[in-house]
Amino acid sequence: MKRGRYYLARVIKLGELNQTRLLDAIVKAPVVPIGQFEWTITDVTDRRRATSPYVFGNLAKYTREGTVKIVDEPAKQQVQAIASNLLEASAPFVYLPEFSGLAFLHVWNGIQEDVFPRRFKSIIEAAYDNFFVDCTIEPITDYRAFLEKLGSLDRITELSAKIHPPNPLFGRLWGSLDKYVKRRQASEVAVRETAESSKGLSTELVKLIERILENPSYQPKTEPDITDAAMLMAADGYGSGKAVGMDGDTEVVVRTNESQKSFLFEKEPVPEMLATAARVQFERVSKERDMGH
Repeated sequence: MKRGRYYLARVIKLGELNQTRLLDAIVKAPVVPIGQFEWTITDVTDRRRATSPYVFGNLAKYTREGTVKIVDEPAKQQVQAIASNLLEASAPFVYLPEFSGLAFLHVWNGIQEDVFPRRFKSIIEAAYDNFFVDCTIEPITDYRAFLEKLGSLDRITELSAKIHPPNPLFGRLWGSLDKYVKRRQASEVAVRETAESSKGLSTELVKLIERILENPSYQPKTEPDITDAAMLMAADGYGSGKAVGMDGDTEVVVRTNESQKSFLFEKEPVPEMLATAARVQFERVSKERDMGH
């Protein structure tokens, strides 16, 4: 079986969009025209009531009318024929409710990892006529790859993050920020810090990631500062974050979505097997970062 790369992300549900309405939208997905293509979700397997719940589907990209080559037997020639609803690309995915977790296939020249989240979002929101629903797909950052990029910076001159309240999981190191967001009843919080000095920002972000990778039970002596906590929250799939710093004389930008967690699996998967493989990945992320309900 040919294998492809599946990316891990969280589905952030805002407005009137909740878990049940999200699952219903996947199962009864509308057709959404975008540019010259139509987009929808096909081949759905709904196991939301199983012991280990999941919903599987294929994000389908197709044209209303396309052309294919066929053989004209009498003339012994290859000719073009009109084909209705011609499939251009299909990306299998699985959604795991207990993690708000999405694992989806990157399809080269068809449905790339940066395209899938936007099209999935459009379909889910269109299911409710785009009225007071917001479905945002945020990547889960690979801590080790993120740490390597941050570690290349001599100093960090800017940190910024935009975060959303998590549900149902939260990270222990940013637990106080989670409580703050919920106490404020905020659907989104944005933070940004910059430094003009040659020393850069006084941040513990690199140290925090190093320590938790060494020991998931790591407990700092003091609670992480708000912006460091927001960066960790974004890296865990509940927002987006950016660090700007200097590598020698060169300014470098490091984004949480540029080091997305991924794994290899069959391009044409059996739904239950993909759900099992994805669950292993999400459980590994939760264990690595000591995340809990």
